[in-house]
Amino acid sequence: MTQITDQAAGASEAPFDLIAIGRSGVDLYPLQDGVGLEEVSTFGKYLGGSATNVTVAAARHGRRAAIVTRTGADPLGRYVSAEIARLGVDNRFVSTVPGLNTPITLCEIFPPDDFPLYFYREPIAPDLVIEPSELDLAAIRDARIFWATVTGLSQEPSRTAHHAAWEARGRRPLTVLDLDYRPMFWNSPAEATAEVTRALEHVTVAVGNREECEIAVGETDPHRAADALLDRGLELAVVKQGPRGVLAKTRTETVEVEPFPVQVVNGLGAGDGFGGALCHGLLAGWPLEQVIRFANVAGAIVASRRECSTAMPTTAEVDALLDGASRAAR
Repeated sequence: MTQITDQAAGASEAPFDLIAIGRSGVDLYPLQDGVGLEEVSTFGKYLGGSATNVTVAAARHGRRAAIVTRTGADPLGRYVSAEIARLGVDNRFVSTVPGLNTPITLCEIFPPDDFPLYFYREPIAPDLVIEPSELDLAAIRDARIFWATVTGLSQEPSRTAHHAAWEARGRRPLTVLDLDYRPMFWNSPAEATAEVTRALEHVTVAVGNREECEIAVGETDPHRAADALLDRGLELAVVKQGPRGVLAKTRTETVEVEPFPVQVVNGLGAGDGFGGALCHGLLAGWPLEQVIRFANVAGAIVASRRECSTAMPTTAEVDALLDGASRAAR
């Protein structure tokens, strides 16, 4: 095993199951539904950020996960770092950026399918100031899964840090790109497409919805989008279709899974719950259909809850719903 640097785990520790790099911050979500923010009177405070949520989701399934991110040197940054650890994720790669504020994200909740997001990340979010020099490349190289997001490619120095991490891994299996396109973080869709095109040369798995696939490969049809991703040299393409379910493709296998019905409370964290469960299933070596069914139900459970990070289900919770669905289908 490659020796991990002193900054990371040390030579005696096993590799992480999952290292993710990307957004972290504080979610302030309303405790009233069906009204705009101007009418909301109370909020819940939760750990947030897509990549961070994915690591929390994986940790809920017993996986040893770490997040590479940065926060402001402020009270909310201290909250983020402590909450990451409290939720079972290693926070050794969380650092602060003096002079910047820890990001805050607010949303409005209009179930079942309208959840506007409001990001407060100006002048630049600390998680976009991840420097290549602070990466533990040995730990990233040895991690069983390395997860990155398209958002992390939107500005420097984060963009260069991502490419440094990918160069260290050398397109190792289970190098995942969450297509996670947020238009407010980019100057134009064309700029995002150019950066995603470069990134796809370094990863082996891509996960995204139909709109994100259009940015990545110019296709919204799920099958054509998956095929286009595989044509870029990927081993697995996962296309999330919301109420139409999930499509997953390799060069030899196609899996289509119907959506799992739940009473939706807040759909914003469902994709991250899906991602963490996807990592768990891939690490377990399950058949692809089992992986996608498990991840699909995990995401549905999160959609039935208000918050994101603390809404991530345990393996037992997912299995209970899968078992119930299996019995009902008999």
